[in-house]
Amino acid sequence: MTVTSETDARHPTAGEDIQGVGGPRIGMRPENRRQRTVKLLWTSLWLFYLSAPVIDLIRGGHSPGARLLGGLGLAAFVAWYLVLVLRTTRQMPVRRVLLSLSVLAAQAMVLSLTLGREWLVLFVYVAISSGAALPGEIARWTVPGATALLAVTAMAVPDGDQYLAGLLIPALMGGFAMIGVRAMIRTTMELRQARATVAQLAANEERLRMARDLHDLLGHSLSLITLKSELAGRMLPDRPEAAAQQVADIEQVSRQALVDVREAVNGYRRPTLPGELAGARTALVAAGVQADLPVEWTRELPEEVESALAWSLREAVTNVVRHSGARRCVVTLDIRQTLAGPVAELGVSDDGSGGPAAAGNGLTGLTERLEAVGGSLTAGPTGKTGFRLLARVPLAL
Repeated sequence: MTVTSETDARHPTAGEDIQGVGGPRIGMRPENRRQRTVKLLWTSLWLFYLSAPVIDLIRGGHSPGARLLGGLGLAAFVAWYLVLVLRTTRQMPVRRVLLSLSVLAAQAMVLSLTLGREWLVLFVYVAISSGAALPGEIARWTVPGATALLAVTAMAVPDGDQYLAGLLIPALMGGFAMIGVRAMIRTTMELRQARATVAQLAANEERLRMARDLHDLLGHSLSLITLKSELAGRMLPDRPEAAAQQVADIEQVSRQALVDVREAVNGYRRPTLPGELAGARTALVAAGVQADLPVEWTRELPEEVESALAWSLREAVTNVVRHSGARRCVVTLDIRQTLAGPVAELGVSDDGSGGPAAAGNGLTGLTERLEAVGGSLTAGPTGKTGFRLLARVPLAL
C-alpha cells in the first residue's frame, strides 16, 4: 500500500512553477530522476505488508511448482502496482486506469484463491491504489467495490473469514484516506495557483499604475518641451531674445519634470515595515538564524517614520546575516510613551560575535536617515557576545 503526499519544502513566490516540487506526488508522473527515486522509495516502504504472502511462499508447504508460480504472480502484482502508482497521471484516461485496476484485482483474486488466505492482503493494495489513481467521484465507488471483492474472495478461500475482519477496515480506511489526500493536494495546488495569479495580477496592476503615473508626470511636460522647442526654432533667425526665453522655459519645465520623476520613483522604492519584516524573516531563516520577529505590524505610522524604521530594519538584518555569525536574532517593534511624547522604537539584537560598530557598515547612513526625521540611532555590543541596534523616531502628537 502507499500513502504519498506533495511536500512544500519552500514557500513559492509569485510566478513560481508549482509543479516543480520534488516530493512524492499523488496522481502526477515524476518529472525528473529525483522525483522518481523519492516516489519509488516512498512507495516501496509500504510493500513491507507483503511479508505475509512471502512467508507463505517459504513456509506454507506449497509444492515447488506452486512456489514458482506464486513468486512470479507476486512479482507481476508488485510490478503492475508500481506502474499504476508511479506512472498514473491526472491526464491519463479514466478507462485506462480502471483497466489497470481490474488487472490488479484479477491478480489478487487468482493468487488468493489458489494459494490461500495470506494472499488476501493484496486487495488492500487494490483499494488504496484505486483511491490514489482515480478521481474522487469514481474512487468513492471503486474503493468499496474492491473491499466487497475482498469479502467475496475471503468467503471462498479456506479460513479466509478469519482474516476478513483485519483486512476490511485497512482496505476501506486506506482507500478513502487516499481519496482525501488526493483532494487535499488538489486543493493545495489550486490555492497555490490562485496565489500566484493574484500576485501576478498585483504586479501587473503595479506596472499599470507606474505607467499611468509616469504618463501623467511626463506627458504634459514632454509635450510642452516639444512645443517650446519648435517655437524657439522658428524664433531663432529673427527673434533671438524671445527664443532664449523659450529655451529658459524649456529648462525650467525639464527640471520640474525631473523632480517629479524622482519623487515618484522614491515613492515606489519606499520600504514598508510589513514588507521588511517578511523579508527579514526570510533572510534570517535562509542564513540558519533563529528569527524572533513580530508576527505582523498593522499600526499606522507617518510615511517618513515608517520608511526610516524600515531602512533601519533592513540594514540591521543584513549586518546580522553577513557579519555577526549569530544563531538567534530578536526584533522588537513598538510605540512607547516618553516624557517627550510617543516614540516609535525598533530594536534588533543578536547573539553573534559582537564588537564595536565599525564605520562604513551602513550605520552612518542610518544615523543620517533617522536624524532627518528627528530620530536617533544607538548601536553597540551587549557584552562579550551579541550586538544591539536601537532606532527611535518621535511621533507627532
